[in-house]
Amino acid sequence: MTTENRKIGLALHGGAGTIAPDKITPELEQQIIEGLRQALDAGHQILIEVGSSLDAVVASVRVLEENPLFNAGRGSVFTSAGTHELDAAIMDGRTLKAGSVGRLTHVRSPINLARAVMERSPHVMMVGEGAEQFASENGIELIEAKYFFTEQRWQALERVQKAEAEARANGGTLVISDQDRHGTIGAVALDLQGNLAAATSTGGNTNKRPGRIGDTPIIGAGTYANNRTCAISATGDGEYFIRLVAGYDVSAMMEYSGLSLEQAANAVIDKIGALGGAGGLVAIDQNGNISLPFNTAGMYRGRVDSTGRVEIKIYK
Repeated sequence: MTTENRKIGLALHGGAGTIAPDKITPELEQQIIEGLRQALDAGHQILIEVGSSLDAVVASVRVLEENPLFNAGRGSVFTSAGTHELDAAIMDGRTLKAGSVGRLTHVRSPINLARAVMERSPHVMMVGEGAEQFASENGIELIEAKYFFTEQRWQALERVQKAEAEARANGGTLVISDQDRHGTIGAVALDLQGNLAAATSTGGNTNKRPGRIGDTPIIGAGTYANNRTCAISATGDGEYFIRLVAGYDVSAMMEYSGLSLEQAANAVIDKIGALGGAGGLVAIDQNGNISLPFNTAGMYRGRVDSTGRVEIKIYK
């Protein structure tokens, strides 16, 4: 099949609800934008060289996993026990195969391990020690836990724990900034063969209980891809995205109700908000249309289409 008239596209996010204009310096804003640009460039280069959407989303996510400004890989947040537990997932829209991992403590690139689970095992999900044993057996890099320590994330943990203690003591409402609560990274892509893929990686929520799993590694919730409809990567309050099976819901509304990508994606974010959840998602359909809805103050996000036009934004 010729690729002459086919479109490509890539969209990514670095977390929703994590941005307040008065909390971010111009220097930090530029660093974040540059990080998103580097991730876009990595995935887009693969697509224009007729590489696969799977390779593209992994390349983009890997760049962000290595950047301590984003809550995944190197920049992952702390649990309430002062440890790190990382999750990731990937899905191939052509075959509907998927791989996901959770509660990782020594894997440098969770998205690489998620892909290995998809391609080198009969399973979809692996967690904890079993997942890391599989990583070791398959040449996925393991590192010491101290690799994930960053002062920024440690201070966020201290702020959250202080806020929770004050709320308990005073019987008041717990107020935690979105910046301190959560964040996720993810990418979706369409390649010249017409195949869609999605990949998502996260450190979870600051001060989460050890053992908590969010929507990122739940196929159909925070990560989903189907060539018939779209590819989705979500970020935000994961429990709400799980309860609504958000990623699949976008796809189902497109397939069964005939909604456009934009209509379906916005409808799902509206549902999240109606339940009291905050977050957003990035999505791309089989025609290269891209949607990036969110219901928070902002979402680190970027996109590049078939013309090569790049758009990177933080605020609404």
